[in-house]
Amino acid sequence: MSEQNTPSKRVTLAEVAKLAGVSQMTASKVMRETGSISGPTHEKVKQAANQLGYVPNRLAGSLRSKSSDIVAVVLPSINDSIFGDVVSGINSVLRPKGYITFIGETQLESQSEEDMLRTVLSLHPAGLILTGGIARSENATQMLQSWRCPTIQIWGDSASRVDGTVGPNHKDAGSLVANHFCERGITAPAYIGAELQKDLCAAERFEAYRSALRSRGISINAIVEDAMPRQWETGRVLAERLMRDHPETDAIYCLNDAIGLGALSWLHQEGFDVPERVAVAGFNGTSWINAVRTRLTTVNVPRYELGQMAATSLTDLLDGKRIASTSQLPAELIYGNTT
Repeated sequence: MSEQNTPSKRVTLAEVAKLAGVSQMTASKVMRETGSISGPTHEKVKQAANQLGYVPNRLAGSLRSKSSDIVAVVLPSINDSIFGDVVSGINSVLRPKGYITFIGETQLESQSEEDMLRTVLSLHPAGLILTGGIARSENATQMLQSWRCPTIQIWGDSASRVDGTVGPNHKDAGSLVANHFCERGITAPAYIGAELQKDLCAAERFEAYRSALRSRGISINAIVEDAMPRQWETGRVLAERLMRDHPETDAIYCLNDAIGLGALSWLHQEGFDVPERVAVAGFNGTSWINAVRTRLTTVNVPRYELGQMAATSLTDLLDGKRIASTSQLPAELIYGNTT
């Protein structure tokens, strides 16, 4: 008869206290960093905890105190380099202040955001950093209002009912590309993108781009595929479809740099001269990180600084300070060799 594995028993605070030779109350104060404990005693308890592999129950502590040192950061995707830089900026501010980030992703799904909020709010977080530009559900909105947890929104619009919003001006971003194309004498501009029904910020950039061109008497062809991801492969597929259906196209504005690089890949493969025959521009500035020879023209967003600003706004709230309801970072057009 084979033996069954049994779960290992968790190390308790009582065991830590026994090994350190102190009372459980003293051990508790050391682990919670409260009370007046002498240096040698503090060190003994910490050494005992490390030796036994003791992990404090943060959830239990937060339930008693109605708060914790956790800051929940809810993002569309942790696989997107945009938000990797944003999280680094957030952590650069929060960690020195003793906060720990809890990262969740929604894939731009409102139900996923609602489920994530329900989970993280049960941990009694000190604060929330959410991503805007998503169609937030009524239940999620109600939870945010009922819990009254300090909340900063990044990336999205300022109309959401949160304490503060930090992000780029998406209308400016779309207009920048439209104006640049007009300055180059573009006559048949186009747009390719994906998931605009989910990504309201991308939709706002697209509308600003189209409106700016329309105001100059220029119409555009647009191909948007809501069933495809916002990645390199999508750029190739949509660029091929665009040039097949609208061969007169002489400039393409892409939802993001990933799609832009995919479009460039297909155009180069098919022998299109970039930028003389077809110009290409993207959004977010991530393509320049590993650029060697081909540098995509793009609207850059200072992502690390965005994360720092969001985290600073949140810690100011937690310290009882007043913050601006909206803080915008400038959108900057970086000229590459694709336009």
